[in-house]
Amino acid sequence: MDQIIESLEKLKVPALDEILGKKFSVLDDGFIRVIDYMGSDESIVQAARVSYGKGTKKVTEDRGLIRYLMRHHHTTPFEMCEIKLHVRVPMDTW
Repeated sequence: MDQIIESLEKLKVPALDEILGKKFSVLDDGFIRVIDYMGSDESIVQAARVSYGKGTKKVTEDRGLIRYLMRHHHTTPFEMCEIKLHVRVPMDTW
């Protein structure tokens, strides 16, 4: 039987790609840096809509859905996104 290999591409977020790996100074000796990320706004709206199987293609509708989810504290779809950070700060800021 022939195997079908599906090509999966990472969703790109231009704003995060721009700062990926860059250090941002925190206080005197600390910094924060984005190491990696997973997901985007599309991931959130897809997760929110999967329960009732309807999709939309308009960005304005996606934005409205994200705002609705935040306003009504429906946080589960936001768990579809992750950001991995490298953080170095003095212990007294913990």
